[in-house]
Amino acid sequence: MSTADRIDAALRGAFAPTELSLVDESHLHAGHAGARGGGGHYRVRVVSEAFRGVGLVERHRAVYAALADEMRGAIHALALTTLAPGEPG
Repeated sequence: MSTADRIDAALRGAFAPTELSLVDESHLHAGHAGARGGGGHYRVRVVSEAFRGVGLVERHRAVYAALADEMRGAIHALALTTLAPGEPG
């Protein structure tokens, strides 16, 4: 299973999102110091009821917690958009 597949599965399991998009941007960072260690660069957009009434920092912490295993090596950088359904963004 690829890192992207593991990220997708973890986020779906943790947040039951109504929308989830995941883009592997690792190729944009070739030669970057962090990329040499093998960690990938990802852009994630998660829309979930789980984020309703939850502040931005808490949302991001929840995503990092859901991806804790991947954050230890497979992920070097993670750009997040976390929204509740109906929020602009």
